Amino acid sequence: MTNETNETDIQLILASASPRRRQFLAELGFQFTVLAADIDETPLPGEAPVELARRLAEAKAQAVARQCREMGRPQPNAATLVVAADTVVALGDVLLGKPEDEADATRMLRTLRGRPHQVHSGVSVLRLDDGQQRTRVNSTTVHMRHYSDAEIRAYVASGDPLDKAGAYAIQHPTFAPASRVEGCVSGVIGLPLADLVALLADFGLAWQGSLPTLCGRHTSFPCCQLDGQPESIDRDRPS
Repeated sequence: MTNETNETDIQLILASASPRRRQFLAELGFQFTVLAADIDETPLPGEAPVELARRLAEAKAQAVARQCREMGRPQPNAATLVVAADTVVALGDVLLGKPEDEADATRMLRTLRGRPHQVHSGVSVLRLDDGQQRTRVNSTTVHMRHYSDAEIRAYVASGDPLDKAGAYAIQHPTFAPASRVEGCVSGVIGLPLADLVALLADFGLAWQGSLPTLCGRHTSFPCCQLDGQPESIDRDRPS
């Protein structure tokens, strides 16, 4: 994929209101605006978790692209890239979305306790001028520790798990639910950084920096880039 637009002319739009995704993108040093996508995130019948993450990331980017075009974007002589992401937590093929209430959060945390599960993080980049879109899905295995019922009660009472898929934040400083991570810890937090950087480079926006250093600001788990590239599913979608 080629892009003759000067790198300094590229504009980014983040299709998410997630504070974690906004923070990651800001720490990468990119200038961006936020235009949250509003889509139906209901899984399709029989839809596999990894395909759900891919479909929702792509749909969010496409929804924001439509909004941008209705508002008269992109501006002349500037490329605009829409960045969208979606995170799906699954225990096998069983989806664990955002809990409905405290009882549901407690149920999820008890179900995950002492077991491994998967976090599938889709990230999609769409270029407005020609509709080109590329998507990656990063799949990471998270091993949960044997936290106690008392720890669950305290964590649920804090309110932190109620807006998070799987009812937990892996980076939470006191609950600290995970014992081990196999894969991309930033993807578990909400945005697989190595995959995003690679996608942006495909569209002509290069990033020079240390992903392990950036990840280390958020978690004590090692960055996947210390051992090489994360395992991802890379898909192209024609315009």
